[in-house]
Amino acid sequence: MREAGRCGIAEMCVVINDGASACRGVIPVDRWHEPYVPVAELHSEIDAGVQFSCYMEKEEILGVMGVQDRGAVVLIRHAYVRTAARRQGIGARLPGALILKSGKPILTGRWRTARWAIDFYEKQEFSVLPDHQAQDLLRKYWSVPPRQKETSVVLADHRFVVQAGNANC
Repeated sequence: MREAGRCGIAEMCVVINDGASACRGVIPVDRWHEPYVPVAELHSEIDAGVQFSCYMEKEEILGVMGVQDRGAVVLIRHAYVRTAARRQGIGARLPGALILKSGKPILTGRWRTARWAIDFYEKQEFSVLPDHQAQDLLRKYWSVPPRQKETSVVLADHRFVVQAGNANC
């Protein structure tokens, strides 16, 4: 894994948009646009504190992940693997490195209709949170349009689930 400063933003956008192509026709049509993440939006994400890392082999970026520290939690904001590099374990390495580095609970929002993405995080031992809790967290930690909030789910790692369970005691 490399910090994004050592990866080119334009090349990261190529990987992100290639990986996001799996969402075309799956996410709500009113939320899809080309390119899915323009360079200017990637710069805005970085300005908002999203830190990007790249998974590379032979100097080629194969995966990109963006995380954002939001105080009590860390959000996985972006996670994409090149179409040609899927099913090689790269996606599992991206959050794996994050989980090892972070002492905070980790949350990620995914499109409700992107079942493969939800299944992927569940295999990484994340849990889908109840909708009422997800909507509260989306309002608290994410800056995304209302339509995206209503069409998303939130998954949490075991630290968040344990903390939330203890808070209810």
